[in-house]
Amino acid sequence: MNKKEQDIAYFISFCIEQYKNAKGLSGREAMEELNKHGVLEYLQEHFEVLHTQSYQWILEDIDDFIKHKKNKTI
Repeated sequence: MNKKEQDIAYFISFCIEQYKNAKGLSGREAMEELNKHGVLEYLQEHFEVLHTQSYQWILEDIDDFIKHKKNKTI
């Protein structure tokens, strides 16, 4: 694993932990929710921009992303 891949992995781990804590979920519940909506791929794809933001901004962005995905399936 090169440095950038490692940075992305740490960033995604950080986001999962922040999301889990903010929503009061277990690790498994958080992963299921994030996987179900493609959030992990989104975080990886947009790492360059997202990792420069505050955790509050990232959590809001994740919520917006999930809301958008849910609205597309209705």
